Amino acid sequence: MIDFHAHMGFLNREGRADRPNLNADGLVALMDARGLDQAVLLPLESPDWGGGYLLNEECLAARDKYPDRFIVFACADPRYPLASKMIDHMVRNCGCVGFGEHVNGLPLDDPLNKQLYAQVNELGLPMVFEIARPRICFDEPHLPRLEKLLAEFPRIKWVGHGPHFWSAISGEDGTQQRPYPQGTITPGGAIDRLMDRFDNLYADLSGMSGYNAMTRDPDFTPGFIERRWRRLLFGTDVCYGNEKLPIIEWMRQTPMDETVRSAIAEGNARKLLGLG
Repeated sequence: MIDFHAHMGFLNREGRADRPNLNADGLVALMDARGLDQAVLLPLESPDWGGGYLLNEECLAARDKYPDRFIVFACADPRYPLASKMIDHMVRNCGCVGFGEHVNGLPLDDPLNKQLYAQVNELGLPMVFEIARPRICFDEPHLPRLEKLLAEFPRIKWVGHGPHFWSAISGEDGTQQRPYPQGTITPGGAIDRLMDRFDNLYADLSGMSGYNAMTRDPDFTPGFIERRWRRLLFGTDVCYGNEKLPIIEWMRQTPMDETVRSAIAEGNARKLLGLG
């Protein structure tokens, strides 16, 4: 299995006993214990998400120590004056193969973000992004800003993640004022609509947002998987050393065709990352 969404580092800077920090050794041990073969390390270089920082250089050092276990994306805050030069260096000279996690406090279509997207589009990279209203990569219910960006930057493989990306699986997106909506998923959700229209939109199952979307309505999920399995990516969003990560057992135990399970758990990531 390839975890398409993993973090490590000093993400608990407040000393909370319930959030033990992970270094590269600890993350590999966690992966071994949970049966994960490889992980995509996503740096965190924007302050807005509320945890600590995970620098590009820390991820590269982890990859160099465990080259068979870690794949590294590049990340830059669009407000950083040298963001463009850093991205170019990380991709061309350091072997980063994607961009993310894109998780800053600007609107999703802010001009500074769009400058960044233009570069990622030129490089033709996958990009993991989070939408969490109101403060992270803001978009309204039904994702109108994302819709325009998918058309404007077609060479980016947009990998959606987060509470208000996944709430758009349902046509009633925005009616529940909670990060993880409960109950029946109604037809007409933006994710289905946009995946129909744009072949550059993917979805990352990581975190409580992805797990909640896959488990809140057992009658809806099988059809969604059948329609979208070629662009679904297994991930955990691990940050700390003691997380339960229920998406792992969901991935292993949920009834589905084994070809579909293999694609979501590993095959789609291999294709997207050019791993063969």
